[in-house]
Amino acid sequence: MRDLAKDPLSAQELDALIGERDYREFLNPKNELYRERKMKDHPPPRREALALMAKNPNLIRRPIVVRGGQMVVGYHEPELLKIAS
Repeated sequence: MRDLAKDPLSAQELDALIGERDYREFLNPKNELYRERKMKDHPPPRREALALMAKNPNLIRRPIVVRGGQMVVGYHEPELLKIAS
């Protein structure tokens, strides 16, 4: 458990966490910066996105639940229940 507001992830930690996944899945579409920069249609390059998420933790879609080799990004109840069992 990690409170990203109090203990934000660094760009390096985000890079390791995201790994080979599509980094755009980790961007929070409800965030003001996401909407202002029209990231849905014009996502920043990966390196820039990691730096933005490190600087603005609310830009990260939450929760991020990691258990073993599985990860769920965002509130997807069926997937969260599946990973919890």
